[in-house]
Amino acid sequence: MEKKDLRIVYMGTPEFAVESLKRLVEGGYNVVGVITMPDKPMGRHGSVLQPSPVKEYAVSQGLKILQPEKLKDERFLEELRALQADLQIVVAFRMLPEVVWRMPRLGTFNLHASLLPQYRGAAPINWAVINGETETGITTFFLKHEIDTGEIIDQVRVPIADTDNVGVVYDRLMMLGGDLVLKTVDSILAGNVRTIPQETLSSAGVLHPAPKIFKDMCRIDWTKGVKPVYDFIRGLSPYPAAWTELCEPDSAPVVMKIYEAGKEFAEHALAPGTIVTDKKTYFKVASTDGFVHLLSIQFAGKKRMNVADFLRGYRHSEKAIVK
Repeated sequence: MEKKDLRIVYMGTPEFAVESLKRLVEGGYNVVGVITMPDKPMGRHGSVLQPSPVKEYAVSQGLKILQPEKLKDERFLEELRALQADLQIVVAFRMLPEVVWRMPRLGTFNLHASLLPQYRGAAPINWAVINGETETGITTFFLKHEIDTGEIIDQVRVPIADTDNVGVVYDRLMMLGGDLVLKTVDSILAGNVRTIPQETLSSAGVLHPAPKIFKDMCRIDWTKGVKPVYDFIRGLSPYPAAWTELCEPDSAPVVMKIYEAGKEFAEHALAPGTIVTDKKTYFKVASTDGFVHLLSIQFAGKKRMNVADFLRGYRHSEKAIVK
């Protein structure tokens, strides 16, 4: 079968999923339908509907789009069957019921932003950086019942530099993901796929989960040590952003997001959360084994700023702390 004859249904929602769809379309593959999330209500009263990035791209290419509320809805299943897909591709979508992933004759494969079996879950890139990993990657695998557990088709390994934040790694994996999706489709077309059960990989052992990240999980614990705090900040930058509270005497605590930081290992006798600053060029916070230098921050309702700009307008109290 030629690639122009292979009927592909593509499923994805966020920006990360656009690149792979774009590669398929520009590569001349036959994308007969795109499944994405329903438009999100936006604005103060929810009166404006915001389409997903995948939908925006699909509209620009004149592709058929389905946006089911429920994936088991019989009307949606009828529309999906009518597309007569040979293969389904999932990139950053949601968990599929068996009736959906079993539908195509060549199966359904997923692109996942980690080196499976490590970092199964919704936020693999964030957690890899938060945990101080020096390597991550992308994986394609065929879907089965349990989430992110299907047999692996292919993987690409990617280094993580100590200075990389999650935004940098995200962009790198998004681009490489487009390459891997095309390589995987071509392997399926050629009939030379040799899948690998995840449990046989040497990276198995103690598995790291990658659950969805919520705001209350993004608060910095200054008692954890300089390196864990530094990795936590870059693993949440630029989104959703690690935060702490700046506490001044006789004032309500103010939430401060931290986007960029530096690390300084040093012995000291200060309590974690103690602020040390020259009031002009540096603003650092004590942890158990040194200091975390705050380099780029943002307060609620304000713009993101570098620490020098912040210090120009900040009246520092000797009793101020972060916690």
